[in-house]
Amino acid sequence: MDFFISIKLLCCVFLLAKACNSTIVSSLEIRSPFWINGLDHPKQSGPTGFNLFCRENRTMIHFPTYGDLVVKSISYETRRLGLLDPKDCVHEVFLNLNLSLPPFSYYYDLKQYKYINCSSKLVGSFEQVPCLSGTKHHVYVVESSFSSMPFSCSCVKTVEIPFSYSPYLSDSSFGLGLTWNSIGLDHGEEATPSRCTLGFLCERLPMLEKSLKVSGLIASIFIAGMLFYATRFQYRKEVNARMVQETFGDQFEIEELLGEYN
Repeated sequence: MDFFISIKLLCCVFLLAKACNSTIVSSLEIRSPFWINGLDHPKQSGPTGFNLFCRENRTMIHFPTYGDLVVKSISYETRRLGLLDPKDCVHEVFLNLNLSLPPFSYYYDLKQYKYINCSSKLVGSFEQVPCLSGTKHHVYVVESSFSSMPFSCSCVKTVEIPFSYSPYLSDSSFGLGLTWNSIGLDHGEEATPSRCTLGFLCERLPMLEKSLKVSGLIASIFIAGMLFYATRFQYRKEVNARMVQETFGDQFEIEELLGEYN
């Protein structure tokens, strides 16, 4: 019974290790002013806007003007919140995310840019935003001073964002850095740090692997001993059978012959 339990635990640790090596696992330590829905006690709930939640072992944050973003990192010393867009389209976030209300603002310096939508591709140094463009429409990010608007284009929106689009800076996390102002935040009693559950397990994965390697070694020794005993038992059985045949084989033949004459 212990052997089968060990096998099951080994399988569980293998699956956990596979999950922990995945990029979707979050091991962020969440503390004030942030708090996690469903994991923290209601009395530990922080200010509005700082509530996080767990989805598929990732720490997420919701923005009403855009949707859900993945929390990549939190620096409490510099008050920097690093984010990832699940849809890998940072410029869609820039286009729709409204940070005019507290508690967050962009961490980097901002500059005004225009989003323009064109029915045909522009030539020259213009680079369309792939995740916002299609076969019949092409979206570009240009400086606000851009005035030579082609007839095939129209201005979608003027926004203040950290940078324009560049194929060399198209990583989904680049620029998605926010900060928050701690003024007016009532921290109260410091809440116990929390995190999405799998991140907690991943920290203890090496200890689990070490314990189960010992259990697996013991189970392997046990199996090897059982196989050796079974093989030795079968071998001795066959040897005994041959010895009986050699010792009594002639006597059995004589008795059979005498029985025929009688």
